[in-house]
Amino acid sequence: MPRGAAFLLAQLGAHAAGRFGERVGGLGLAPPDVGLLRMIATEPGRSQRSLAADLGVVPSRVVALIDNLERKGLVERRRSTEDRRNYELYVSEGGRRALAGVREVAAAHEDDLLAALDGAERGLLAELLGRVAVQQGLTPGVHPGYRTLPKRAGSGRRTGGAAGAGGAAGVGTSGDADGAGGPEGTSGPDGAVGSAPGSEG
Repeated sequence: MPRGAAFLLAQLGAHAAGRFGERVGGLGLAPPDVGLLRMIATEPGRSQRSLAADLGVVPSRVVALIDNLERKGLVERRRSTEDRRNYELYVSEGGRRALAGVREVAAAHEDDLLAALDGAERGLLAELLGRVAVQQGLTPGVHPGYRTLPKRAGSGRRTGGAAGAGGAAGVGTSGDADGAGGPEGTSGPDGAVGSAPGSEG
């Protein structure tokens, strides 16, 4: 029976990603939606190109994901006043309401997932996982799963993370909703330890 830490991280990550996907699905969102909303809310007015650079994907992939959020009324594209060829991204009023719902879901998700640990143990776990993430060269707050999402991933719901990988660590795996996992730790606005993109919880 595999019992190493790496296996446990993968096992818990896949479990957390699936549960988080189910929870945010009740809000009409998919984990990747949550991660993108968080990133835009954290930096209003950012461009699609800068978002693509942070996610490590080609700009056309981000365009498709943002198209999906815009159709849902969660994000607004506004022409840049500095360069009319570019768009600036903002979370809409509907998107802010959605993130408020995500915050509640993410908090419940984190409490449920880590119910076996007390407060001090949770803090220690987050600290240790954060150190591992830094040593592995992961971009803070950005779920690596975006790089492997199907081209039309934004068009439907996903209950797992790209690559399972803890949902692939969730674009922020925590419960802050600013975002998701805010990618500010292993637990962020989108999700929880190992959530799917956007599962930053």
